Amino acid sequence: MKKRIFSYLLIYGMMDSLDIFRTLKFLPGIILGLTIHEFSHAYIAHRCGDSTSKDQGRVSLNPLKHIDPMGFIMLLVAGFGWAKPVEFNESNLRDPKRDVLKIAVAGPVSNAILAMILSALFVILKQLEPTGFYDGKYLITELFVYAIYINWGLFIFNLIPVPPLDGSHLLLGYFKKFPALYTALYKYGTLVLFGLLIVSAITKLNLLPIWPLIEFLGKGFLALMGYHL
Repeated sequence: MKKRIFSYLLIYGMMDSLDIFRTLKFLPGIILGLTIHEFSHAYIAHRCGDSTSKDQGRVSLNPLKHIDPMGFIMLLVAGFGWAKPVEFNESNLRDPKRDVLKIAVAGPVSNAILAMILSALFVILKQLEPTGFYDGKYLITELFVYAIYINWGLFIFNLIPVPPLDGSHLLLGYFKKFPALYTALYKYGTLVLFGLLIVSAITKLNLLPIWPLIEFLGKGFLALMGYHL
């Protein structure tokens, strides 16, 4: 049976307004984060014995293989979007129960690792050129900080255990023995999640308060590396 791993990104907590220039500064972090996220899902699925993602060209670091046009536009306009889902055939996996979890967490974990790498690289560059260029007023600083926060956001948001997010596979696997309950949780969990996102985007109410955690991880890891925002 084929399954899909959906990956989403939420950035409206970082968007004060529809500032086109600020939005453009998100692009490198968004493209890099979504590409690494989807590649990781596809790569682990391939390593676990299923060739579906490999056959579809998804075991690739080419962003065009992973970016969903509508999801990308929605991300820039509404602050919420998605990438192309990674497909895999559960029956081809060597250990389906365990491998599904590996595939699900691969994306978010890859974003956490990427956020740490970007943080370390940013601090190293800052130490090489400690004055002027990295004082928070220039483009390179903003690009790094946005990319770091976006990847922490991909990590946190996709681990929420609500369908269809990656984290739901950590929870719903226990309900497969109850097909009716499993179907209901997946169906209504998805509706609740999208309802919250739509209301949040329209009203600007923070119904999914993940931004403080993103900020905590972003600033916290940079502080561990010796840089304070």
